[in-house]
Amino acid sequence: MEDVILTMKGIDKTFPGVHALNHVDFDVRRGEVHALMGENGAGKSTLMKVLTGICAKDSGEIVFEGRTVEFRSPGEAQEAGIVIVHQELNMIGHLTVAQNIFIGREPKRGLFIDDARMNKEAAKLFAQLRIDIDPKETMSNLTVAKQQMCEIAKAISHDAKVIIFDEPTAALTENEIEQLFAIIQDLRAKGYGIVYISHRMDEIKRITDRVTVMRDGQYIGTLITAECTKEDIISMMVGRVIYEDPKTENRCPPGAPVVLKVEHLNAGRLVRDVSFELHQGEILGFAGLVGAGRTETARALFGADPRDSGDIYIDGKKAEIHSPRDAVKAGIGYLSEDRKRFGAVLQKSVAENTTLASLQKFMKGIFIDKRREAGTAAEHVKALKTKTPDVEQPVKNLSGGNQQKVIIAKWLVSDARIMIFDEPTRGIDVGAKQEIYELMAKLAETGKSIIMISSELAEILRLSDRIIVMCEGRITGEMDIADATQEKIMAAATREIDQQRQAGAKEGSRP
Repeated sequence: MEDVILTMKGIDKTFPGVHALNHVDFDVRRGEVHALMGENGAGKSTLMKVLTGICAKDSGEIVFEGRTVEFRSPGEAQEAGIVIVHQELNMIGHLTVAQNIFIGREPKRGLFIDDARMNKEAAKLFAQLRIDIDPKETMSNLTVAKQQMCEIAKAISHDAKVIIFDEPTAALTENEIEQLFAIIQDLRAKGYGIVYISHRMDEIKRITDRVTVMRDGQYIGTLITAECTKEDIISMMVGRVIYEDPKTENRCPPGAPVVLKVEHLNAGRLVRDVSFELHQGEILGFAGLVGAGRTETARALFGADPRDSGDIYIDGKKAEIHSPRDAVKAGIGYLSEDRKRFGAVLQKSVAENTTLASLQKFMKGIFIDKRREAGTAAEHVKALKTKTPDVEQPVKNLSGGNQQKVIIAKWLVSDARIMIFDEPTRGIDVGAKQEIYELMAKLAETGKSIIMISSELAEILRLSDRIIVMCEGRITGEMDIADATQEKIMAAATREIDQQRQAGAKEGSRP
C-alpha cells in the first residue's frame, strides 16, 4: 500500500433533508487513473468538494501523503498538491494565458509583475505537457480544448500530486479528446494520481486503471477496469440492468400525417437549403459531426435565430415563425443543448420552471395562481418521476437528468406537439439516460413528434425511426432506421468534406 497517496475513509456529509455522503471510502495511488462513477446525485461531486475544501465533512478521515488533513478552502488543497480541473472552466477571457495560470501568485521584480519570467514559466509547463500554446495569447482566443490544457498546466504549476478531472471531454471533439488522453497518460507515467469523473463508458474502459462506483451517497465498490465489463459498472451504478440495443424497425405508425414540413431553409453559413418532413408520432434523429449545422437548423426552425429564406409548414399550413414566442404558439418546444443557459431558470423553483412557457394559463387576474401552478408541477413530477424534495426546490439543486425532466414538463404543460431535443442526455448519467429514452419513446407513442439531435451514434440508432445526416450545413443523407448503421451515418456525415477535398485536389492539379 506504499503507493497509495490519498485515502478517504468513512466520509459522511448531510445537508438539510439530504444524506449526501454515507460513510464513503475512496483512495488514489501514484501513477494511476482512478475513475469515480455514479448517477447524477450519487455523491461524486460532494465527495470531491469535501476533499478540496469547498465544504466540510461531518465525519471521517482524509489521509494525504501519510498525514491526516482537513482543508478549509480550495486554496489550501492546491497548496498541498490536490487540484481539480472543472468541467466549467474558470479562466478569465481578457487576460493572457500566462496571467491566468499564475493569477494571484505572479512572479515579481521589486514591486512590479515580472511578465517575462511568467511567460517563460508558462512556456516550460507547456513544454512539459508537450502542447503548443503561446503564453502571451489572450485566453478568449483559444478553443475550449486549449483552455482546458491551460487548466491542466495551472494544476501542475501548483506542484500538484493529485489532479481531479471533472467530465473533461464534455465539450471536446474526437481529436481534442485524443490529445487530452495523451496528456493524461503522460501524467500517469510521471507518477501523478488522477481522479477521472465521467459518464462515458468507452472512455472509462480505455483510460482508467480502477473504477469506484457510488450510488445514493454510498460507496458500492471498486473494480479493476481491465477485469470488468461495461455492464458490470452500469449494474453497480444503477442497481439494475440497462439494455442498450439499437432500434431495428421504424415504429412510427404507417400513413402518419406530416405535422412539420421544412422547405429550403437557409440561415447563415451552417444552414444551407435544408428540407425535411416530420410525421406524427415519429422520432427523427439528426446526426452529424461537430459544426454540421444541426443545432443551427433547430434554432432557425424555433425562431431563436433569424433565417435568411425558406418556408415552414405545420399541419400543411404555412407558419410564420420569427421568434420563440411564435414557435411556442405553433406548438413547438425546444430543449436546448445548454439547459443551464437556455432551458431553465436555475434559481427559480421546479413549479415556476414548469409553467414558464405557459404562464397565461395560470393567471388569476394580474397574479399567478400559485396553488394551481404547484399542483400542475406536482402532477408532472409524479408522471416523469422527477427526483426532488418538493416543487418549491430551486432547479439548480437538482441533478442534470432531473433538470432535463423539469424542462420537458415545461413543454408538456405548454401543449407542444412538436418537440426538439438537442443533445438530450449530455452530461447525464446512464441511469437517467435510460429514463429520458423511455420518456421520449412514450411521448412518441402518445402522438408527440420529436426531432432529436445527438452526437452519440449509439443514441441515434437506439431511438430514431428515421435519420437525417448533416455535414457543412447541408443534408447529406436520409435513412430509415431499418437500413441505418454507424458506417452509413459516418459516410454521410463526411460526404461534403470529402467532396470539397476532392474538388480542391482537382483544382490544384490543373495546369
